[in-house]
Amino acid sequence: VQLVEAGGGLVQAGDSLRLSCAASGDTFSISAMGWYRQAPGKQRELVARITRVGGSTNYADSVKGRFTISKDNAKNTMYLQMNSLKPEDTAVYYCKTWGFARDYWGQGTQVTVSS
Repeated sequence: VQLVEAGGGLVQAGDSLRLSCAASGDTFSISAMGWYRQAPGKQRELVARITRVGGSTNYADSVKGRFTISKDNAKNTMYLQMNSLKPEDTAVYYCKTWGFARDYWGQGTQVTVSS
């Protein structure tokens, strides 16, 4: 499985961004997709996750009510709509897939929120 992320950038506090993650290859092996983020000097943390079948979601407490994860199975693409961004959301955001055989990671996309 190959993952290509897009949509990062530099925004001001309160702005919105939408990240996308397009999967290709053995996408039938994917059971769930999600977003992690890693800020400088901090551990990588799960931001949001969505199952391929049923679309069940879960979010980190810090983003609940502001971020929305969604997917388009026909396009094998996952999205993360990020609203009301805060400086503490600044991080490299990574796409991840959970699979029946193994997990895969994207290359990461930088999100920077200025105050």
